Amino acid sequence: MPTPTPPTGHVITVCFTPGVDADWFAASEKVHDLLHINGTPIRRYRVRHRPLIGWLTRFFGYWLLDAARRCGAVTLAAGGRKSRLDLTGTAAHDAALRWRAWNTHVGATTKPARPFEDFLAQHHIAPSTVTLYEARRRFELQPRVLAMLAHTFDPYELSLYQAGEATYAGLHWRIALIGDALITTDGRLLTPATDSVADRFRFLNEACAYLRALRSDARLCAVVTA
Repeated sequence: MPTPTPPTGHVITVCFTPGVDADWFAASEKVHDLLHINGTPIRRYRVRHRPLIGWLTRFFGYWLLDAARRCGAVTLAAGGRKSRLDLTGTAAHDAALRWRAWNTHVGATTKPARPFEDFLAQHHIAPSTVTLYEARRRFELQPRVLAMLAHTFDPYELSLYQAGEATYAGLHWRIALIGDALITTDGRLLTPATDSVADRFRFLNEACAYLRALRSDARLCAVVTA
């Protein structure tokens, strides 16, 4: 099977075993070797500051990759030692607020709608009868979808919104932590099997479990494909 290649702009989390070279060049090299695409580090992780000694260590960027400072303190990094990264705090905190706004302006005022995947399935079954344009037109004619467009919510996340706040925020939390793919310490590439929401959840759950199992002195680096 051909190696899946993420489109440009996708984020890949690269993992390293303790004690090996784990700079951004090594991470980009792993991405290129597996996917034949170039990448650069991206600051996605909040930096962890421990109680008591955190008032001192917050000013030092040791064991961090491409760290950024705010008022002198290190706040964000593209990666580094797992123990120095705030993996639980690295999340899309605005996802829950976005869902609540959707629920107020759309969920509470419109009836449930069918997701685009239903209309796309019709297109795949009878492409000559239901063209891709027609499938999209039928989907966007639904009142709830029109309301989402009017309030600038992504209608193609409809199934996520309708699944509830915990599901919507949970997916975006995992995406903020993992990105679109993960390369393990032994060089395996983890990606979703398909573009479906269910397969994305399966991949992200597996990737999150893998990160939890890594030693605290393992290193991570987030790379965005270019």
